[in-house]
Amino acid sequence: MVNGSGPSSEVEHGLPVNWELARRTAARLVPAGPAVSRAEAEELVDRLRSDAAVAEGHVREVTGLGAGLPLLPADVVDRPAWAAAAVDGMAALTAGARLPRTPRLARSLTGTTAGLQVGTVLAYLGGRVLGQYDPFGGASGGGRLLLVAPNVHAAQRVLNVSATDFGLWVCLHEATHRLQFTAVPWLRDYFAGEIGRFLSVADSAGGGLLQRLPEALRGLREARGDSLALVELLQGPEQRAVLDRLLAVTTLLEGHADHVMDAAGPEVVPSVATIRARFTARRRGGGLADRILRALLGVEAKVRQYAVGSAFTKAVVDEVGMHGLNRVWTSPETLPSRAELADPQAWLRRVG
Repeated sequence: MVNGSGPSSEVEHGLPVNWELARRTAARLVPAGPAVSRAEAEELVDRLRSDAAVAEGHVREVTGLGAGLPLLPADVVDRPAWAAAAVDGMAALTAGARLPRTPRLARSLTGTTAGLQVGTVLAYLGGRVLGQYDPFGGASGGGRLLLVAPNVHAAQRVLNVSATDFGLWVCLHEATHRLQFTAVPWLRDYFAGEIGRFLSVADSAGGGLLQRLPEALRGLREARGDSLALVELLQGPEQRAVLDRLLAVTTLLEGHADHVMDAAGPEVVPSVATIRARFTARRRGGGLADRILRALLGVEAKVRQYAVGSAFTKAVVDEVGMHGLNRVWTSPETLPSRAELADPQAWLRRVG
């Protein structure tokens, strides 16, 4: 098992991915954005930049987090710029992985294949992502909030909702993510550490992946094709424990952000109820090919994360208020487990 205790010559840092190839592939394949006039584009960019700062102010009022922190600007970007930033963020996030050293030729071939795959996936997502807070992005690596203007515009038109309300609503979600990482000092390192640990840990049984494949495929049938279920079934016990912690924290982060963006209420976003209803329907929609791609990429599992995390957040806030919920940010030990996310009372009993 790779645990970092052996000679440094036996391990390599980071994933075997040709990140530059991933960047070029994504730039080449990402679809063009919707056609808009220069005046429309400039108005949207200016409005989103302003909305990002306004949104974080509202998020601080709702959550009670971040008092005294500076209100940082957001970067409003197009699709290729988002994909390039996503490549940089993924490279930084996975740099802590420690993997067994492989021959240079094999690593090069793997890196080329992985680079093409990563670039293709990011090209697909680049036409759909509305915004993203990357805690490892930016020139200093200290975090970067990105808003993808053509996607915000396209989604607003498809949903047929107020452009002003929709842009601010999107910013509320992403500003919540930024505040989670900037107001909780330990969260960034904890998240990066768990990612590195998950990528580094090997199955000590050796050959476990192939041995578990028949069982995993049987389990997948019972899970009705759930791609996340297959990922979990293919993990060894140690990896599965790390994956559980990662899924728990990401489910909390997504659900908390979803709750906050709606909790800001009609005073901030007058048409919030309409936007939420139509946006939720959009998350579940799409043609057959689109739904298959989303399942393969784990997007469907992410949609379920929003629901579970939001339900946990609402239940705890209803019981003990936002101040009580904020106990989750005390330390890694106060984060809810995956089981507790489905049973908020169990988390309340443990931390209360």
